[in-house]
Amino acid sequence: MREVEARRDELVALTSELIRIPTLNPPGEAYLEICEYLKRRLEPQGFAIEMIRAVGAPGDSDRYPRWNVIARREGRYPGECVHFNSHTDVVEPGRGWTLDPFGGEVKDGKVYGRGACDMKGGLAASIVAAEAFVALFPDFSGAVEISGTADEETGGFGGVAYLAEKGFFSPSRVQHVIIPEPLNKDRICLGHRGVWWGEIETFGHIAHGSMPFLGDCAVRHMGAVVAEMEQSLFPALAARQTDMPVVPPPARRSTLNINSFHGGLDEPKDGFSGFPSPLVPDSARMVLDRRYLIEESPEGVKGEIVALLERVKAQRPSFDYELKELWGVTPTMTDRDAPVVKTVASAIQAVFDREPEYVASPGTYDQKHIARIGKMYNCIAYGPGILDLAHQPDEYVGIDDMVDSAKVMALSLLQLLMPVELA
Repeated sequence: MREVEARRDELVALTSELIRIPTLNPPGEAYLEICEYLKRRLEPQGFAIEMIRAVGAPGDSDRYPRWNVIARREGRYPGECVHFNSHTDVVEPGRGWTLDPFGGEVKDGKVYGRGACDMKGGLAASIVAAEAFVALFPDFSGAVEISGTADEETGGFGGVAYLAEKGFFSPSRVQHVIIPEPLNKDRICLGHRGVWWGEIETFGHIAHGSMPFLGDCAVRHMGAVVAEMEQSLFPALAARQTDMPVVPPPARRSTLNINSFHGGLDEPKDGFSGFPSPLVPDSARMVLDRRYLIEESPEGVKGEIVALLERVKAQRPSFDYELKELWGVTPTMTDRDAPVVKTVASAIQAVFDREPEYVASPGTYDQKHIARIGKMYNCIAYGPGILDLAHQPDEYVGIDDMVDSAKVMALSLLQLLMPVELA
């Protein structure tokens, strides 16, 4: 589409400007700043803007308010609404960068920076696609919405989950949702695996470190839990396969990640240069990140952990534990015959002259809330970028990939929102 191609430089500049707004999560910085930026960008072009703070959501506070923005452009005729949803938060840069993670530097056909791939490049592509479509076809039917939402990287509860609870993703308001996550420009992501997060705490008895026989070490108890996981749980998970088209292929198995492990004294505060005190740890905590398949159930996932802990308890007379569920969502998969899937597939065919690949994501993204809370199942992820680059040092998004994806998005709008007699 020539109108999108003509906006290439604008797309690059927009991506760089979004990267330069350091929306780090946690704790949730610059959310209001990026929402106001999007408002200034879209309001002059006829988009009605709503700024929504997720008051009371996890993480929301006066210091770190969870701000979201929804921009809506009404067409001339009645019709359906196509919604592009992008999260604005990014994870911390981490070590290993050779470029400024918030510089938005353009180099060798790529835009670099934290969030370039995941997913400010996708947000920029959706904006340019919508602007190009509206400029060429102002008399379209229905409505176009663009949202920038908070907290996807930490579960999305201050973003899409909150908006879905308020009715912003109800089928009566929105009929098609495209989430520009970085799954490659010729792929359609139909859904994702399930996730269950839990925290195990083991208990012991505090004592002097020189006389550990007078205490009971909670870390050793937790070590026994990890040993049992290694012996029985990890092999069992690795043997399970799904029919979901999850990418990369190793993620077509059930997986468990030990997200964190804490035992004994807290880490020393900044500025303290002394030595730790000699104590037997009376508590140890481990946070689990369990990703499961559509063939499994959340009850089965939790039950498997409980059974493991009970086996350890039977082997260790003084073993005591507490299991706390943190959060979880079930797997989701959009049908390949859904209207948004067929439309985007047709646009990919037109742009690339080949059929799309249909995939599922190894991790969850905000489709989970749109489906389970909003009850809106005509939803996919489609956007530029390579998933493997997300959260990595020197993260980037290819400029050609963004332009091509914007063309697919614009063509999808044309197919969904133009009356037959005007298209």
